[in-house]
This record gives sequence, structure tokens and C-alpha cells, in this order.
Amino acid sequence: MKYYFAPLEGVTKSDFRRIHHKYFPGADKYYTPFISPTQEHLFTARELDEILPERNEGLPVVPQILTNSAENFIWAARELRAMGYREVNFNLGCPSQTVTAKRKGSGLLAFPEMLEGILSEIFSALDIKISVKTRLGMVSPDEFGQILEIYNKFPICELTVHTRVQKDFYKLPARPEAFARYAGSVAAPLCYNGDIFSPGDCAAVLSRFPNVEAVMLGRGLIRNPALIGLIKGDAMPEKALFRAFHDELFAAYKAKKWSDNAILCHMKELWAFMGDLFENSEKQEKAIRKSKRLEDYISAAADIFSLPIKSNFEEVHI
Repeated sequence: MKYYFAPLEGVTKSDFRRIHHKYFPGADKYYTPFISPTQEHLFTARELDEILPERNEGLPVVPQILTNSAENFIWAARELRAMGYREVNFNLGCPSQTVTAKRKGSGLLAFPEMLEGILSEIFSALDIKISVKTRLGMVSPDEFGQILEIYNKFPICELTVHTRVQKDFYKLPARPEAFARYAGSVAAPLCYNGDIFSPGDCAAVLSRFPNVEAVMLGRGLIRNPALIGLIKGDAMPEKALFRAFHDELFAAYKAKKWSDNAILCHMKELWAFMGDLFENSEKQEKAIRKSKRLEDYISAAADIFSLPIKSNFEEVHI
């Protein structure tokens, strides 16, 4: 079984991936937050910070591309191939309305003829592995039957299915029961994504879907950076390891010479998930959210690290 770290904008940046891999090795792939190529055919400084080889040295990284243009996808994939990447991922799962309104991300799923045309062009033009991350549809999982027929026409190297539809965003529960109707008909190697927060969740998915060859972990792995190790049977690490991970990440952001506000925004985004790792952390999480100076943040983070780690990571959420 393979384990992948899903991208999350604002959290899983290049520094985060490098430091996570150092303290919690085990991910078979890290996916970058999406790059969105335009007609200018230039990567932005932000995108280069994610995809330059020196930013990902020693890491199994897959760049993710979001576009509704075969031409722009092909350009970006060729540039990434020249950088040394052997796989790119087509993002057909992003549910953001600013994205879907442009027929990008999961918004493209509502236009099957357009989707098939783009896939036909890029697979005809490229000699790089192309994986796809998808949702089940825009409004109803019933849409996935037609979408899957399209995917099955192409040599997708791996299909990651996030078992929600666009309208679910991330707040509504995943829909494994809806995906069960289609799982056995997926032609590509199959990766499952959606609401895996514990070893029990992962075991439930693998029991239900025996053809799953990989699982993609997102919020669950940010909530508990050691989750892959737990799934593999390792013991929960000592709290000092989580503290060392946090401190090195904080130092990396400070080294970038960002404003205090930018550093605080990134660390608060991390704690929006990782705060749930600790027992009775509501007061300390609130202090982190309210911090406006680095000194206040450092004090609040120290307080939360004084709490015990939760022991209920075996519960099943699926």
C-alpha cells in the first residue's frame, strides 16, 4: 500500500514538505499545491518556489496542474519534464467556486465533452506520466458514471478519487457508499481520498475497496503529522518530535524574512488542524488565533505543547 500527502493551499508548501519528511518519513508522494498555467507560459515566483528541483531535493514530489486548456497543460507538463519530474497530476477536484466558475478543477466535470477533448489532446502530446485527481461530480455522485467512462478511455497512470461532489466542499462527509457503485470499474490504478483521520479509517477503506492501491491523506495528516506511521503500525511518537517539527517549520518561515503577519497566518493555518492533536486545547487554540505578535504566538504554542496528546486515533470516522 502507498500513502500520499495531499496538497493544501497555505499549508503544504515546499518548506512544510521538506520538514515533514524529515521528522515523519513514510509518504510515497507529496503533491504540490496546484500551479495554474496561463497563456503567458510563465511560472509565477510562488509556483517556482513549489516546483524548482532544489526546493524538493530528496522528496518524492508530484506537481499538480489546474487548467481548462490543453495547450497550457501541455506547456506546463513539458517544462516540468525538463526539470526532471516524471509525473504530473491533473487537478479535477478543487471545489472552490472561484475555480469552478472558470470550468477548472471539479468545475470541468460538468462539461464531459470538453473534459474528454482536453484529455485526448494532452495524452496524445505528452510522454510524461499523467495522474488525475477527481471528485464524483458537481452536484450528484450519479454523474460519476459518465465521468468514469471518459477516464477509462485514457492511460491515466493513477486515478485519485475524492469521494465527494463539488457542492460538498470539505464540510459534508465523504461518500464512500456512493463510490462503491463505481470502484470496481476503474481501469487505472486506484487511489482513495476522503475523511481518513485514523488507522481505523484507513483499514475500513481498504476492507471495503480491495482494488485500492494507495490512499491520499490531507487534513488527517496535517492534524496528526505522524498518521502514516500509525497506519503502518508504529507507536505514537513522543510529543518532543511534534515540537521539533513545529519549531523547525516556524524557523523556516522566519528565515524567509516574511512579515510577522505572514508568519502568523501560516502558523495559524497549521494549528487550525493540528490543535486537535492535543487534549482540551480549546483555550490554547483560541490564544493562537488571537495572537497578533510573534511573542504572543510563541507563548501560546508553548502552552498547547504542554498538553497531553490525544489517545483516540484508532476511532473510525468513515
